[in-house]
Amino acid sequence: MMKIGIVCYPTYGGSGVVATELGMALANKGHEVHFITYNQPVRLDFMTKNLHFHEVFVEEYPLFLYQPYELALSSKMVEVVVQYGIQILHVHYAIPHAYAAFMAKQILKEKGINIKVATTLHGTDITLVGSHPDYKTAVEFSINNSDAVTSVSQSLKNDTLRLFDIKKEIDVIYNFIDFEKYPDEQFGKCNRANLANDDERIIVHTSNFRPVKRVDDVIEIFHKIQQKIKSKLLMIGDGPLREGVEKLVKTYGIQEKVYFLGKTDDVNRLLCHADLFLLPSETESFGLAALEAMAAKTPVISSNAGGLSEVNIHGITGYLSDVGNIEDMVNNALKILADDATLNQFKLNAFNHSKQFCQDNILPQYECVYRKLVHGCC
Repeated sequence: MMKIGIVCYPTYGGSGVVATELGMALANKGHEVHFITYNQPVRLDFMTKNLHFHEVFVEEYPLFLYQPYELALSSKMVEVVVQYGIQILHVHYAIPHAYAAFMAKQILKEKGINIKVATTLHGTDITLVGSHPDYKTAVEFSINNSDAVTSVSQSLKNDTLRLFDIKKEIDVIYNFIDFEKYPDEQFGKCNRANLANDDERIIVHTSNFRPVKRVDDVIEIFHKIQQKIKSKLLMIGDGPLREGVEKLVKTYGIQEKVYFLGKTDDVNRLLCHADLFLLPSETESFGLAALEAMAAKTPVISSNAGGLSEVNIHGITGYLSDVGNIEDMVNNALKILADDATLNQFKLNAFNHSKQFCQDNILPQYECVYRKLVHGCC
C-alpha cells in the first residue's frame, strides 16, 4: 500500500469532485491518503479510514495585492511529505498545483527526498487559463516536469498537445462513478409527486452557473420543450449567472415550472426524479455531470463540445448538437420525451453505457500510474 498526497480545489467543480472521490476510493482500498488544500473538499467523508486533511493557510500581508497561495501550498506539501512519508503527490489542475508541486519537489530534493509528482489535467487549466500568454510558459514547464501526466479525456489530451510543446506522455484516464451511491432500490423509492404531476416530464440541469455552461440556453431549451410537452425543470447549483437566469425565467412567465435548488451534495438523489438532463456547455473536458445523470438512468441532451462525445453517445444515450443550436437540442429532447417506450429505452441505454466508467474499472488505472512511479512497474 502507498502513501499518497492529493492536491485539488475543494469545490463543487468536476476536478474537486473527482479528486475527492478518488482519494476516498484509494483509502477504502487501504492506501494512506492525505488531502492538501485550503478548505475541506465538499464531498470528503472523514468516516473513511486512512483519510487525512491538511489545511493550507495563507497569511495576509499588506505588501501583497494577491496573497501568494502557491508558496503556502508548496510549503505545506513539503511539511506533509516529510512528516508522513508521502511517496506520491497527485495534483489536480496544472495551475497552480503542478507548479507548486515542482517547487516542493525541488525543496525536498535538497532534503534528500525524491518525491514523485503525478499531474491530472481537467480542462479549464489547459483550454481557458493555461493557454493564456501570461501562463502558458509556466503551465508547459509544470507539465513537462511532472513525473506522470494524465488527462480526463482524449479530447483534452489532444487540446493539450495542440496548445503546448509537451515532451511527456499523457495517459487518458476517464472520470468515474461510484455506483454504490446509485443503488437500484433508490429509484424505486423516488417520489416524483413532490415535484411534478404524473403527466409531466422532469428535466434537470446541474452546474456552477458560469458562462461556459450556457445556462441561458438551458432556459431557452426548456421554454420550448414545455410548450409541446408538460414538464418541470430542476436547476441544481449556483454561480454568477443565477440572477440573470432567474430573470429570464420570469420574462418567459414559467416561474411555476422551474425550481432553483442551489448547491447540494445529494445530486444523485435529485437525479432519480429526472427524465432528461440538459448540458449545452460551450466546452466540457469530460462531462462528469452528464455521466452522473446517466448513472441515474437519465438520457442526456448536450453540446458536442470537448469530451462530451466520449461520454454521451449520439442517438443511444441521448443526443449531441453543435454549441448554441437550441432548435436541434429541442427537437432531440422531444424525440426522447414523446413516448414512454422511447424514453425508457434511452434511460436503459444511458445506464448501461455509464457502467464502463465505474470506479472498479478506473481506479486500477490510477494505481498503475502510482506503482510505475514508485516501483518502476505496474
